[in-house]
Amino acid sequence: MVDYIPLMREAIEIAKLALVTDDVPVGALVINPAGAIVGRGKNLREINKDPTAHAEMVALREAALVHNNWRLDNHTLIVTLEPCAMCAGAIAQSRMKTVVFGAWDEKAGAVGSVWDILRDPRSPHQVEVVAGILEEECAALLREFFKEKR
Repeated sequence: MVDYIPLMREAIEIAKLALVTDDVPVGALVINPAGAIVGRGKNLREINKDPTAHAEMVALREAALVHNNWRLDNHTLIVTLEPCAMCAGAIAQSRMKTVVFGAWDEKAGAVGSVWDILRDPRSPHQVEVVAGILEEECAALLREFFKEKR
């Protein structure tokens, strides 16, 4: 069993960097089969004026560039917030093996909350999902961000 806690702690630190650009603090890492980090991402929607610049998408793009291949077979994505439908679709398209996330997203989550795109039996590619790693720490970062926005 992989110990995802240190990796999630690193994703949380990446998420905090999004606060500098006043973006929602979400952080993501892509880990190759050997356990090396090959992609990092934080939300860049505000600074890039790009609705697709979610942390997961940024990390997937970086990992694909590192490998010079869009296929990320046997890789793992670690992200502080449950992926949305767009990100879940990209994760499935990349042939990712596993997704590990911290906080649940009861409004837009697509990996078990609102939808379950990655484990839908109709999907051509099934992805293992590990949920709730450092859930409270990940959720607290988001709660604090949105509390200050209100």
